[in-house]
Amino acid sequence: MKLRIFTEPQQGATYDELLTVALAAERLGFDAFFRSDHYMQIWPGDPGPGSTDAWTTLAGLARDTSTIRLGTLVTPVTFRLPGPLAISVAQVDQMSRGRVELGLGTGWYDAEHIAYGIPFPPIGERFGRFEEQLEILVGLWTTPVGETFSFEGAHYRLADSPALPKPAQSPKPPIIIGGTGATRTPRLAARFADEYNVPFRTPEDTSEAFDRVRKACEAEGREPIVLSAAQVVCVGSDDVEIARRAGRIGQDLAALRATGLAGTPAEVAEKIGRFAELGAERIYLQVLDLDDLDHLELIADEILPHV
Repeated sequence: MKLRIFTEPQQGATYDELLTVALAAERLGFDAFFRSDHYMQIWPGDPGPGSTDAWTTLAGLARDTSTIRLGTLVTPVTFRLPGPLAISVAQVDQMSRGRVELGLGTGWYDAEHIAYGIPFPPIGERFGRFEEQLEILVGLWTTPVGETFSFEGAHYRLADSPALPKPAQSPKPPIIIGGTGATRTPRLAARFADEYNVPFRTPEDTSEAFDRVRKACEAEGREPIVLSAAQVVCVGSDDVEIARRAGRIGQDLAALRATGLAGTPAEVAEKIGRFAELGAERIYLQVLDLDDLDHLELIADEILPHV
């Protein structure tokens, strides 16, 4: 089991604050540092300095870190055109010497689209754009150097693209698709993804979602892909410390203990083990208090060695 740190900077975080967490995660032995891709605060509270651009952040982290993997969970297809996105991801992958992963999704938060003038079409069209963007990204990255790539779809048209630059990873950076949709999501994951992620669901719901993707992979004629889960994390050495950390992130401790990875190190390690039994190979630990580096230290010391 690999543990990855997953942050939500739209709640308010500067680049320097994110870099501090990423460097701590790298030093402590976590597998990856991921961030959400949002342009506006989602939950109530002080917005602080506001949000930051995900791929600008990852470009900086690509140069300011050395070994930890970097990615988004997830980039909405509404934010960027597929050609420029392919260029950005490939460039950041080069800058990191092959440590980048792309989580991609349909987008869902209409308020941030309205606030920043980004078109937000209905869900059916967003899924159509999602599928076409996946085809285009893979096509651009895997087209041999010296050849061109063309695409004709309902939403995008590319003609004789030089399909450059190429990412450092060959044939392409890993693609992550998440969600719990019953039909379209498993089909797209089986066709395009290297990893399928189930965010913030119970082990029972996660198991059902994993099974749908396994069946879709079988129907697609490919081996099962990497399975992962994302969970809010809140660990303390005792009940007082757990309650203090839950309070700082505005979470009800009883609910968090029931639905997330909250508890003592032993409790949380046992909960992670349940996801491992379902086939999860990676857990994204949603860290909501970016100032609490002692939290990361505790997880690294008391949980990481046992999972």
